[in-house]
Amino acid sequence: MNAATDRAKSQGSRVLPEFVSEIFRADNRFVLSIALLAALGGMLFGFDTGIISGALPYIAKDFHLSSEGQSWIVGSLLLGAVIGALVSGKLADSLSRKWTKFLAGCVFTGAALWSALSADLSSLIASRAILGLAVGASSFVAPMYIAEQSPRQLRGGMTALNQFAGITLGILLAYIASFALVDVSNNWRWMLGLEALPGIMLAVAMAFVPHTPRWLVQQSRQEEATHVLRRTRPGVDPRDEVSEIEQVTQSQGAFQLRQLLSSRMRMLLLAGVGLAVFQQVLGINTVIYFGTTILHFTGLNLSTSVSEAVFIGVVNFVFAGVAVLLIDKVGRKPLLVLSAVGCTLTLIVLGIYFYQGSSFQHANANIALGALLGYLAFFEIGLGPVFWVMIAEIYPLRSRPKAMAVATMFNWGFNFLVSYYFLQMTDLLGKSGTFWLYAGLGVCATVFFLRFVPETRGRSLEEIERQLTGHGPDDRLSDAA
Repeated sequence: MNAATDRAKSQGSRVLPEFVSEIFRADNRFVLSIALLAALGGMLFGFDTGIISGALPYIAKDFHLSSEGQSWIVGSLLLGAVIGALVSGKLADSLSRKWTKFLAGCVFTGAALWSALSADLSSLIASRAILGLAVGASSFVAPMYIAEQSPRQLRGGMTALNQFAGITLGILLAYIASFALVDVSNNWRWMLGLEALPGIMLAVAMAFVPHTPRWLVQQSRQEEATHVLRRTRPGVDPRDEVSEIEQVTQSQGAFQLRQLLSSRMRMLLLAGVGLAVFQQVLGINTVIYFGTTILHFTGLNLSTSVSEAVFIGVVNFVFAGVAVLLIDKVGRKPLLVLSAVGCTLTLIVLGIYFYQGSSFQHANANIALGALLGYLAFFEIGLGPVFWVMIAEIYPLRSRPKAMAVATMFNWGFNFLVSYYFLQMTDLLGKSGTFWLYAGLGVCATVFFLRFVPETRGRSLEEIERQLTGHGPDDRLSDAA
């Protein structure tokens, strides 16, 4: 009996993802704690994304907004995020990853309070553009910070915490807050004012976390880097990793932005930008920003749409957690392909649903809700976290801030285009045509991931760098399981 029990436990431990068995070890608690604190950077974006979904219908009612006005409220933050991502690459190098995130938290807090007090549309748009600067800066520094602090065997799951404990948790909390404030006077102002909380939390958290060892080595602060590594790599001699980082750094010299187009970097830039674009053009943020509006399309009244949107937040959060468990076990590329295929199929279902007459839609609103939840589940196990994980992995240390800034800028730029034109596209193509367009782009995404995206699971950042940039992308990485 004991032998059978032991065998069952042994089999269970093999099935259990490595991340789960490793992360809760006592000697990994420090790196887990700083990763969770850094993930608050993702919460800036997540909380705003969820809160604007609940607030937008009420803002539109108070300000008598057209589709274009609503699109600008959403889009102004995204344009600000493009600029924030572009300038923060320099900040991450000079000011450090840590203090760039601290600054983003402070800016976000002030802009959130401004948005809540806005007296007219122009003031609201301006305040949300400033919010976007903070979101854009924090959105790529958070995964970079986590990836540079994490041991190689945990790096994927740790970095995916930015999606799980940051972005999707922020969305869920925002949906819950929106639901709780539905019947409150001036509810949208309270909703927007609550955004100050994650900003304050991020700024306070960043005051207590250490710098990343790779940034410290770049600043010739090897002793401090060794001290940090002793805490994040317990039981391992940190001098070996410091030496490895030094060798990579010294072999490269100063990195210029134009070098992103060099033969060694071109394919890596293509992979990062492709991931950035396809993450957005499948329509994820139209589902999040306009989730309440889409449910309202099905015939549900406004308050019911807000309450049903909580289910969107729950599914989003749960399946981001599934990705954390799988990403270091299954790998990045398989999750990406599964995610793209699943999103494509659910988008086709949404298109079919909205192609039917209004009587069918009103009688079968659960089909739309089910398809939306299925879409989010597939998105969150792959497309959601893998983009942020991989752009923190595939770029060399010297080019990482600038290359990640470019990829993030494309991500926010296409986020703006897709989100701004969503309501206009539904007017032009119809709701069914819009979702079928996203589905067609999902097919393109699947082909791109199979052809151009490498696999990076189980390798140190320095190993990935040598293999991907020694003589162009290493074919072995593309096929690695």
